[in-house]
Amino acid sequence: MRESIKEYQTHLLNVLGSERFLKKQGLGNDLPFFICPYRPEDENDIKAVTIKIIKKLSGKNIKVLQIDLYDLSIEILKNRGIWDNILTTENDISKEELKELLQGVLDSETHLIPAIRQKIEASDFDILLLTGIGEVFPYIRSHNVLNNLQSTAKDQPTVMMFPGEYTHSLEDGASLQLFGKLQDDKYYRAFNIFHL
Repeated sequence: MRESIKEYQTHLLNVLGSERFLKKQGLGNDLPFFICPYRPEDENDIKAVTIKIIKKLSGKNIKVLQIDLYDLSIEILKNRGIWDNILTTENDISKEELKELLQGVLDSETHLIPAIRQKIEASDFDILLLTGIGEVFPYIRSHNVLNNLQSTAKDQPTVMMFPGEYTHSLEDGASLQLFGKLQDDKYYRAFNIFHL
């Protein structure tokens, strides 16, 4: 990870604005999936930096489609007509029951990815940016989103803003550690954007 927010912003602008990145060069046969890890305590700064980066890229005619998974989850629940019901029953059920309910109604394969696909098909963009990863845990898991996106988001680079660590080691392979503490799962098909 970058040592300061300024270095973080500069690195992201340089990478995301590069022709090599936009043309998916140097990936071999791998998917153009990238993890952008950051310290969870920097969440508010990262949100501000993300807005600046999107604006600066737009000035270079690079279009970014930002999909916030938290906002999309609420949109799905409202479209399915169950948002108000969830708000009403939230106080009457256990956290585990609420998690299971949300996991079912926001299942990545049957609900979340089709909603993302609709947004992709309705937009003209150069980079897909996924945000809101921490806000949807534990009912949506980042590795499930990435696994299910493989058939949907392969034409343009996809960047997942990840509040935690994305590490690689010969012994353990690749792993996502949400908030730097919770082992989300192993995910091998994405590149750490700070290694570019």
